Amino acid sequence: MAVYEMNISIKKRCEWANSSELMQKYHDEEWGRPQHESRMLWEMLMLEGFQAGLSWITVLRKREAFRKAFANFNPVLVANFNESDIKRLMSDAGIIRARAKIEATITGAKIYCEMIRNGESFDDFCWSFTDGKALEGNGSSVPIMTHLSEEVSKELKRRGFKFVGPTITYAWMQAVGIVNDHTSDCFCR
Repeated sequence: MAVYEMNISIKKRCEWANSSELMQKYHDEEWGRPQHESRMLWEMLMLEGFQAGLSWITVLRKREAFRKAFANFNPVLVANFNESDIKRLMSDAGIIRARAKIEATITGAKIYCEMIRNGESFDDFCWSFTDGKALEGNGSSVPIMTHLSEEVSKELKRRGFKFVGPTITYAWMQAVGIVNDHTSDCFCR
């Protein structure tokens, strides 16, 4: 009888991604990968806003419900949400029912649509702060905000976006790959 050795390859991930299968999947397939689809960049910015004061896993678990509640994060449709939509969303147990965050998402959709009407690509806007290139983190310590996230946050706020402080903005920049903050031993780096 032959004895076979199994070569089991265990993927090294950023430590935070090991907390659950859902976090692993998000980390492995999405987090830190450069995103250039305008609607998706906006969706992630809105979801990061919903995360404020909560854990990201809470948002991930509710992500599909958010997509259903917010018309698959179609900014054109969300921009037309009214008070009855807000009431509907406030009664939707599938999402985070924070009126200020719901209103911020509707406002964010209006701003997004205004940018498009003015000929400005949301993708180009998001990546303009890094000249279209992903920034490399140092591979070990991960800050909660940077000078750049403060700058981006200030511009987002100037345009009228809400729940876009420098910490939320930095988390968003990491999520959409504007900053690569995978640790140096992570297979995604």
